Amino acid sequence: MKYNLAIIGGGPAGLMAACRASEAGAAVIILEKNKRPGIKLLATGGGRCNFTNINREPKPLAACYVPNGHFLISAFTRFGPRETINFFEKNGVTTKTENNGRVFPTSDRALDILNVLTKKNKKSGTLIRTETTVKDIIVSAGKIEKLLLSNGEEIMAENYLLATGGKSYPLTGSDGAAYIWLKKLGHTVIKPRPALTPLYSTEKFIKALEGLSLSDIAVRLFKNKKQIKTTRGDLIFTGAGLSGPAIFDTSRFIDWDQQNNFSLELDCFPDKTEKALIEELQKIFHSGHKLFKNILDKLVAPKLVPILMALLKISPVQPANTITREKKIKLAMFLKKFPISISGRGDFDRAMTTAGGVDVKEIDPKTMCSKLISNLYLAGEILDLVGPTGGYNLQLCWSTGYIAGESAARSQVDKNKI
Repeated sequence: MKYNLAIIGGGPAGLMAACRASEAGAAVIILEKNKRPGIKLLATGGGRCNFTNINREPKPLAACYVPNGHFLISAFTRFGPRETINFFEKNGVTTKTENNGRVFPTSDRALDILNVLTKKNKKSGTLIRTETTVKDIIVSAGKIEKLLLSNGEEIMAENYLLATGGKSYPLTGSDGAAYIWLKKLGHTVIKPRPALTPLYSTEKFIKALEGLSLSDIAVRLFKNKKQIKTTRGDLIFTGAGLSGPAIFDTSRFIDWDQQNNFSLELDCFPDKTEKALIEELQKIFHSGHKLFKNILDKLVAPKLVPILMALLKISPVQPANTITREKKIKLAMFLKKFPISISGRGDFDRAMTTAGGVDVKEIDPKTMCSKLISNLYLAGEILDLVGPTGGYNLQLCWSTGYIAGESAARSQVDKNKI
């Protein structure tokens, strides 16, 4: 049988593309190497599935993705967060919105999201073949002619979609094989790197801070001593470094190599200027004969107190009103610019998604069709796009998958009219 659309990859982007294409009347087949589709989807949000973010309109939403967010404006305008929520709610999933615009199924079950996609595809006639590995893509005269499977079978279609994901969570099947195919097809692949991952540090005080959580912290990232990004959110110290949403978002901007040196500054009072904090400390320290340590306990998390006292070289039993103005200024600087060197980051097995991928300059943003191979479409994490935590990267999959599926189906309908 010759299909209208053959999709390699049964993840969020591939499943959404199949839903849209089959709904438009296309004969669709999904080729998935795992025993079941959507394995990585089931792991998102700790299994709760933060499947989108409702905070922003198309243009500001697209600006959240690096480095090529403008590419997504058209896709988000046509199928953005509101359309995504409507899609799942119309198919029986009730939703809830939590802090920072994060949207979850009310059940907190990623399986409910996956079930909608698989059931809708089954109902519309999409064939989902699991434990099926594509060995090679055969091209002739600027078009894909067929797919060669590892068992020797051939799959032929009018159009093809690559939705294989990146290299994050390799145990779910994301091995980066599609990058090799795409390079053979002439596409430019920006070097993939782990994104939304923990950061590591060899600072001596890191181990002592293990388990400490800080809320609403500003994290400034420096590259070769030049500030390149500020992220705000929650973080947690681990035995080897730092983790949590603010750190994951910061990690998107780390392109690690031998020439680059990265470091962080933590701002524990991001809504106060350094001057305002100094004035506040002046008042607090002159309010009585309290010990320095007792005042610090009320200012910052207890685990930070011995670190700050050591950095400032102040005895914990020294009366607060005897602390010099110079020391107060130094304390304010530490609280606003707490320095932490970065020695490394989590690899792909610790990364939520992949930065890098197919250069979007070679993809039509209105159709997700390759500009090099006329019947090839691409969607999801395989593209050189990555958003922050909070449902943004699944929205990337829903939007690009929907547009790719619709465009592939429409191109076939248009051909049939000729």
